[in-house]
Amino acid sequence: MPTVVCHRRVNIVVLGAGETIAAHCKPGDIAIVAESDGWWTSFIGKNGAVDSYDQPYPSYNEALWAAKAAAEFGLD
Repeated sequence: MPTVVCHRRVNIVVLGAGETIAAHCKPGDIAIVAESDGWWTSFIGKNGAVDSYDQPYPSYNEALWAAKAAAEFGLD
């Protein structure tokens, strides 16, 4: 079950093992996904397209702070 953190009316969805962005996120959400190389921060666009930073963060806290900073600016 994903964890949802709401920041500035933006849902930051923290996905667990086996959970997919397509199944748990909607346009306007930010997803945080743990992979073997780190924590990826992804943005779900209005049309459902997913865009991610070019490299993962080394920790969950860094990925969460990056997602919160992005939410400050909005995702319109």
